[in-house]
Amino acid sequence: MTFLKQAGAIFWKDVLTEFRTKDALTSMLLFGLLVILMFHFAFEPDSLETERYGPGLLWMTFVFAGLLGMNRAFAGERENDSLQGLMLAPISWGAIYLGKMLANLAFMLVAEAVILLCFTIFFNFDLLPRLGWMCGITLLGTLGFASLGTILAGISMNTRMSDVMLPILLLPIALPLVIGAVESTAAVFTDPPGEALGFWVKFLVAFNIIFITLPLMLFEYVLEE
Repeated sequence: MTFLKQAGAIFWKDVLTEFRTKDALTSMLLFGLLVILMFHFAFEPDSLETERYGPGLLWMTFVFAGLLGMNRAFAGERENDSLQGLMLAPISWGAIYLGKMLANLAFMLVAEAVILLCFTIFFNFDLLPRLGWMCGITLLGTLGFASLGTILAGISMNTRMSDVMLPILLLPIALPLVIGAVESTAAVFTDPPGEALGFWVKFLVAFNIIFITLPLMLFEYVLEE
């Protein structure tokens, strides 16, 4: 079985598990919708305020909703003591990371699509002229966040307070990624798009290359610990 097929098997295992339980998606969607709804009633922003505060609000919602999903990344293996069996299976340990990262990415993108739709409705924001850029930036930002979150979830899963430890580890490391995502989204929200857009998109691409390659190389040491 090739590396990609092994990763695909892990991916579909997590997708089917989530399809049965709906733990991660439900928590992410409920949290995201509640945050958007609360900020809608708190600010009642006009178009200028949406352009100014909308990117930060949107990515704050994406990040904290994603954290809820990341906390469930290894929950099944931890609760059922099945991680040892997964490690003994004739598959690459890097494929375990890649499959779980892709599953986390898929769950986050589904939740973010719903959150973004609700954002456009509640804030009366016309997203269609910016849809292509917004989809690309969301994918880049979420990919980097999922890659970091997956390996750090693996590190924190055996700690006594794993649900608390993951945000403590993840948020400081992911801060440059979040800044890049917010700044590039802010550039897209202006009409025409800001000149800084190209720089921040390149920054997100470089961040993803680094923080996808490193976890693939280091994940076997995480499992050994």
